[in-house]
Amino acid sequence: MSIESKRGEGAAEELGGTIKKVAGKVLGNEQMEAEGRAKEAAGEAKQEAAKAAGRTEGKIEEVVGAVKNRIGQVIDNEQMAAEGKVKEIKGEAKQKANE
Repeated sequence: MSIESKRGEGAAEELGGTIKKVAGKVLGNEQMEAEGRAKEAAGEAKQEAAKAAGRTEGKIEEVVGAVKNRIGQVIDNEQMAAEGKVKEIKGEAKQKANE
């Protein structure tokens, strides 16, 4: 399962929990309200876990790209250096997308 789908799953669970929490509050049902809060928190946790995984993947991609870029520069291989720079930038973007 992709990071984006895990984030989406967490967001859906959080929303479902919010709805259940509000419904429980409106109906005066404390158990329903508490279950909603728990579901809401579980959804938030799933989203945060997915974001952390995305940041980690991005950092790895950034480092691998930086290494490839530097090696390309050292051996005077412009294509390798350019590919490394692109990968490095993609990794940085992935990290920012998962803040």
